[in-house]
Amino acid sequence: MERLIEARKRLVFDEFFLFIMSMQYQKEKRTRQENRFVMEHPEFVEDLIQKLPYELTGAQRRALHDVTENMQGPYAMQRLIQGDVGSGKTILAFLAMAWCAQNGYQSAIMAPTEVLAQQHYETFQKLCEQFGLHFPVILLTGSMTAKQKRSAYERLELYENALIVGTHALIQEKPTYANLALVITDEQHRFGVKQRETFANKGGVPHVLVMSATPIPRTLAIILYGDLDISVIDELPANRLPIKNCVVDTSYRNTAYAFMKKQIAEGRQCYVICPMVEESESMEAENVIDYAGELQKEMGDSICVSYLHGKMKQAQKDEIMTEFGENKIQVLVSTTVIEVGIDVPNATVMMIENAERFGLAQLHQLRGRVGRGKYQSYCIFMSASKSKETKERLEILN
Repeated sequence: MERLIEARKRLVFDEFFLFIMSMQYQKEKRTRQENRFVMEHPEFVEDLIQKLPYELTGAQRRALHDVTENMQGPYAMQRLIQGDVGSGKTILAFLAMAWCAQNGYQSAIMAPTEVLAQQHYETFQKLCEQFGLHFPVILLTGSMTAKQKRSAYERLELYENALIVGTHALIQEKPTYANLALVITDEQHRFGVKQRETFANKGGVPHVLVMSATPIPRTLAIILYGDLDISVIDELPANRLPIKNCVVDTSYRNTAYAFMKKQIAEGRQCYVICPMVEESESMEAENVIDYAGELQKEMGDSICVSYLHGKMKQAQKDEIMTEFGENKIQVLVSTTVIEVGIDVPNATVMMIENAERFGLAQLHQLRGRVGRGKYQSYCIFMSASKSKETKERLEILN
């Protein structure tokens, strides 16, 4: 047995050794790709920062400085920006993309879901208006009609300084880019290395910026993303309050509902997350549609409860998200489709049913949907499980 353990150790060591060697080799090969884009006028970015209605945090400034330095350097950028949910990565993406446009180049940001792509698109258009920039912003997602896609492709070829926002549709064979200088992938853990590569190869050798909110220790990040330099945003914007967490069992549900009613009475909004869309015999997970119905009864007529799940058509999802954004819906019951990047600053309660069924990274992302505004926010992890291990896992997050 001892020799078996020894032998296994040796095999594990060999595998890791080869893996890290190849990473190192990739990195050396990578960093030598020369920077083909002349990036001038760094003062343009500084001007935009001055016009922002809020101050950038020190960490945001450091990360932005890393990015602008790289883009002016001799080699193509390969950088990971890691920052907790709500630490302000999107504005950095916008500033880098606007700087590309100012220099006459295209840039693209790829989001993992259509809801998020749509949201980036609207944010970028607003920012361009706010700053008085006349750069074209182009949206490209899978659910667009053939006509809409054609029009987007034409604009891609026409405008050499476009800010392009989209989903995986950006890396499918159709789009051809005029001169793509910067490629940003958002929520990195959703994209495979191959997808990143396809995207990077769309424009010769563009600068690559990868963003992730999944908190992985730096050492692990260096191994997983061995080919990337790393910037960490470790400060939250000044007006953000830390989220209060609690892990409870199902007997706490009525108390939680009462607490949600109180928050809604103060004008706030709530999310409830359920793991399943339809009933299945083997899993007793709450079903979103039935759950929303029950909750509506519980909450009374003055409160609007709605639901969202992955099987709905895109237009329906967008409509519900818009209404939630405008506070026409106070409680949104959803599956994890809202896990990534949705931004509703007025939402302050996130209640997660069957919390034991989700991975920690997922729970972390879900929790990040609240606490995005100036109000105190709360996350309630509800678990029906009696197992000690489950309790310990949820306590880590707590």
